[in-house]
Amino acid sequence: MTSSVPKQASAFRKGGYIILKEHVCKIVDMKTHKTGKHGHAKINFTGTDIFTGNKYEELQSATHSMQEPEVTKDEYDVVDVQDGFASLMDMEGNTLEVSIPEGKIGDELKSGFEEGKTLIAIVTTTMGKNKITQCREDK
Repeated sequence: MTSSVPKQASAFRKGGYIILKEHVCKIVDMKTHKTGKHGHAKINFTGTDIFTGNKYEELQSATHSMQEPEVTKDEYDVVDVQDGFASLMDMEGNTLEVSIPEGKIGDELKSGFEEGKTLIAIVTTTMGKNKITQCREDK
């Protein structure tokens, strides 16, 4: 299972990954507030959940630690598509069952497989969760 590591709040950057309210998010905005009467600058993080797309916000002191998740993206061959799930296989022959996402990516995966195309699925993995985030034809 992929984990997370502590990182000082001021070290995060827009476009990076952070855990906000127990959700793995991609940082879409960071606003730094000036030092207040108690002596610490605050950072307001805004991020979108990488699995659901929901938006989350959290305010944290710039000197405090927050959790940075370890996020990996791997390519898999699409072996089968059935009952809302895709059977995938990596280069070493390891298999993975992942639910087919709603929307454009899921539609491309299903129609491409039905047409007999050789497909590659890019799977994003973090904190024990997997999601197909891209799909393309293998040429």
